[in-house]
Amino acid sequence: MTPFHGPDRRSFLRNAGGGFGAIALAALLAEDGNLFAGEDPGGDRPGGPGSDPAAPRKPHFEPTAKRVIFLFMSGGPSHVDTFDPKPDLTRLHGEKLPPSFGPVKTRRGVDKNRLLASKRTFKKYGRSGIEVSDWFPRVAGCVDDICLLRGCHGDSVTHPESVYLMNTGTILMGRPSLGAWAAYGLGTENRNMPAFVVLPDPGGWPKGGAPAWGNGFLPAAYQGTVIQGGDAPIPHLPDPPGVSAAQQRRTLDFIARGNRDHLAARPGDSELAARIAAYELAYRMQAHAPEVVDVAGESDETKRLYGLDRKETAAFGTRCLLARRMAERGVRFVQVYCGDTNGWDAHSDLEANHGKLCGQSDGPIAGLLVDLKRRGLLKDTLVVWGGEFGRTPMSEGATGRDHNPHGFTMWLAGGGVKGGQVIGSTDPIGLRAAEGATHVHDVHATILHLLGFNHKRLTFRHNGRSERLTDNGGSVIEPAVG
Repeated sequence: MTPFHGPDRRSFLRNAGGGFGAIALAALLAEDGNLFAGEDPGGDRPGGPGSDPAAPRKPHFEPTAKRVIFLFMSGGPSHVDTFDPKPDLTRLHGEKLPPSFGPVKTRRGVDKNRLLASKRTFKKYGRSGIEVSDWFPRVAGCVDDICLLRGCHGDSVTHPESVYLMNTGTILMGRPSLGAWAAYGLGTENRNMPAFVVLPDPGGWPKGGAPAWGNGFLPAAYQGTVIQGGDAPIPHLPDPPGVSAAQQRRTLDFIARGNRDHLAARPGDSELAARIAAYELAYRMQAHAPEVVDVAGESDETKRLYGLDRKETAAFGTRCLLARRMAERGVRFVQVYCGDTNGWDAHSDLEANHGKLCGQSDGPIAGLLVDLKRRGLLKDTLVVWGGEFGRTPMSEGATGRDHNPHGFTMWLAGGGVKGGQVIGSTDPIGLRAAEGATHVHDVHATILHLLGFNHKRLTFRHNGRSERLTDNGGSVIEPAVG
């Protein structure tokens, strides 16, 4: 009989074990390949090598909002002086923080300072009778369309981390922003404009800077496009001097052929894919974007509505008007910043600081709400107002307030939101969120819900994990959308 020369039992098990490992490795590599395609095996967004990142996509269910305008009050506005009246704070003015409120995490130990009453006057507005301060009289006139969230809270006492939390769902830099998630989930309605546009304050970017509107680990095509004021609102967009449209088209076609050949050998390079898409978008924007950012054709009545006829409101009013023009032209997410790098950060002389910024923003914000409503856009345009946190009921120095992420106010309007109501509260002096507390994750979950998404299913595979905007938390604020 011919002797058997096959592997013995030990060799077979050793080789088989290695084979199983190779199978597992191949599966992991195949899964990681979807990272660059924009497809998550645990989610349900379309994708694939060569797919169009801007292609319109349907959400999980029928949305009530088709687009979002986020009015970001950079620096942190004081809720107890604007939308959250506190009679007990007035009664306790000048006293130390009662021991019953416990220790408070602050940056400078202002929990040892005296309580500071608001100097503002609050009164009831609209059929709902919601109280708003005299710093926002025109916004108060729209209160029946507004859902106030008085019990918001976050995770950090510092600006950059809180800006990142409000914009990206985490205090860490480098995560995808809310606008990028919306663009990833929905694509774009207008192929001649970006899906996500940012209108910063001309006085300076918020603390934390551009990562607040970045794409993070999502494909680069979903990052925010910054549009500024002045003669060149979109940098480098005009045609180069002496170059005709035909010449530019031939140049772009030549570059595109080379880039596509390069990408074919590197299908996982999302930066290159985004650059190819950006070249084409920029070319289309050269023809269409100038009209979008040109408000000269608006009626005099509309310009007055947004405050373009007044020096103190003209700059922010123009940004609000641009947001409306972009919304009606299919831009999915517009973020409008109010306040320069320091903005609403009133560590001293809160009256002067907030008085100036409320004067700049009250009329334009009300104008935006009124204009959207009369054009039939408010019903499917979600307007969000808020900053990275609120401010303490205790004084900083004699006339200021420090950062307060423990309790603050945001509000929502339009896009299917039930207006004319208050959800949540802070404690009697406005220090901490109390009843109906809503974390920033809850606000994000609610925004995505209004856009038609189950926030737990809008995911992206990154480093072997299905990531989402709301991380491991977040619940829809049901009274706001029910």
